Parts: sequence; C-alpha cells; structure tokens
Amino acid sequence: MSKIVIIGAGAMGTAFSFPCVDNNHDTTIVGTHLEDEFVENLKKNNNLHPGIKTQVSESVKVVKFEKFNSIFKSNVDLIVLGINSKGIEWVADQLSTIFKDKNLPNLLMLTKGLSIHNNKYELLVDKLKRLLKTKGILKTNISAIGGPCLAAGLSHRIHSSVVIANENMQDAKKIAEMLNTDYYHTSISDDINGVEVSAAIKNIFSMAIGAAKGLCSKNASQEIRESNYLNTASALIKQSIYEMEIFTEHLNGKKETVKGLAGLGDLYVSAGGGRNAKMGSYIGQGMIFSVAKKTKMEKMTVEGADLAKEIGKKVNEDFDKKRLPLMLAVINAIVDDKKLELNWKDFR
Repeated sequence: MSKIVIIGAGAMGTAFSFPCVDNNHDTTIVGTHLEDEFVENLKKNNNLHPGIKTQVSESVKVVKFEKFNSIFKSNVDLIVLGINSKGIEWVADQLSTIFKDKNLPNLLMLTKGLSIHNNKYELLVDKLKRLLKTKGILKTNISAIGGPCLAAGLSHRIHSSVVIANENMQDAKKIAEMLNTDYYHTSISDDINGVEVSAAIKNIFSMAIGAAKGLCSKNASQEIRESNYLNTASALIKQSIYEMEIFTEHLNGKKETVKGLAGLGDLYVSAGGGRNAKMGSYIGQGMIFSVAKKTKMEKMTVEGADLAKEIGKKVNEDFDKKRLPLMLAVINAIVDDKKLELNWKDFR
C-alpha cells in the first residue's frame, strides 16, 4: 500500500481516486485554496461529487486546503496534480514551502497544457521543474499521464486506457503498476514530450472537429448538415492527426505517439463531446469566439481556446498556413476573434 495525495478536488482529480482506492492505497484529496466551499458542500451532500455524479468512496479522505501542510508531515509516495494549467505557479509555491529542505515525492501530472517561456514552447512538466528549481528544489521526478479518460467514465469504473510517461521507463512502470486495475489499464512510454504535446494540442483540434456540422456545407439546410456532417468530421480528423504529428515532432516528440492513446485516442474522446467540441460547434456555425464564450459557455473553461491564446503568436512565427492550415485557422479564429474559415486546398 502506498500513500497518495491528490491536489485538486475537481472532476478528474476526484475520479483518479477510484483506481487508487481500488488498489488499496491510502488516498487523500486536498482541495486548493479556491475549493474550500466546494469540499464543504461535498461532505454535506454525502460525498456526491456534482462534476462526476458519483459518490466518492468513504475510504478517500477529502480535506480542505487548511490541511495542506499537515498532510505532508508523514511520508507520501506519490503526489498527483489534478489542478488546471493556470494553477502550476500556485502548486509550485505550495510544494516548495513544504519540501524546501527535504526530498520531494514523485509527482504525476493529470494537468494538460503547453506554455511559452522566453519565446520557446514549454511543457507543463518542464515549467513545474523550472519553477521548483527557482525555489530551491533541484531534484524532481515528474511523470505525465495521457489518453482518452473522461472523469465521469473513470468514476463509474468504465474500461479506460491511459499511458504514463517518464524519461525513465522504470519510474513510469512503477507508477503504472501502482494504478492498474481490471478497468483502468495503464501502459508506459519514455516519450514524455510526445505524450504531453499530444495531450495539449488535441484540445485545439477537438474544436476543429466539433465545428464539422457548421463547416460541412455552405448551401445545405441545417437539417441536412445535422445528419450528413460525418464525411467532413472524418476529413478533419485525418488532417488533425497529420498536423499533430508535424507539431509534436517540432517539439521533439515521437511521431508514433500521436497515433496512440495520448493523441488519436484522446482526440477521439474530446471530439465526441466535452467543452472544446462544444465551443467548436458554435464557431463552426459562424459565431466568433467572444460571443460564443459570453452567451453559451461563460462559466466554462475551454482548454483549447486558452491554449490557442497562449501559443498562438509562437505557432504563427514557426509555421506558415500551408504547413498547419487547420491548426492555424482555429488558433487565429480564437486569437483574432473572427469567423472560422478553412482553406481546404491546403489540406493533405
């Protein structure tokens, strides 16, 4: 039995506790400083999590942020980061305060994203390492997880497959074995760049595929488009994989990783539903991003849109529209707040 602490009481962090508990690990979920009221309401509601519509096991300790420091007074084997990408700076601050003079436990990132630092792309794994290093923590062992695993499905113990990535395959294998169950199937990879990049940029391409109903024809009626958009969606999926391979290799990831769980697998799930695909459906209908966000998804985080704004300038500097026509069309529609238009002639 290992001691696992999950930081973040959101849907994915909470769902991740299920395979942990099913493997008899001592599992604690600690909410962030923004989740105190949420944790309180969760306990009042008999541990029924509103995000995944499932009761959290009584074996899982769910605590408020005030318990953050005390949790780490005893040995912890694995820290799981279930925060969003905007919380990386915050969690680096918290961890550095606790572990400045002692060894930091192994970390596993559920968080997906990509950032820009000094006009260079930066994986979230590398960003966290950099932030911790500036705070005096020089030795870190961070793994990343990718693959098609929606939180609600995981919490209902639906068969799900993921890939654990670490530069050291033995470290990846150790974590994979800790988490593997008869429904949560873990594989391993040493291509942490490929897994991280694929997991991040698939959110941009999910918006593109989600736009298929609106983009499939300029002349057909809405009724025709509603029932005949799959030809277009398939073409967009093919182009998405092609461009994901180009972009992933550009960031020193392996091309074959894109066709695995972290790329094609995750893209399939995300394009079939979820917030990115939903935003894609609105901009595919001709709405500009700002209007769609304000009127349709005001309180929802759209990861693909946030990523487009983060890396958009750099992608435009590094690639022309003929090399990445789909990716740049979506990015520029979001960043420039204009209608999404595709140049099909540039597709491969």
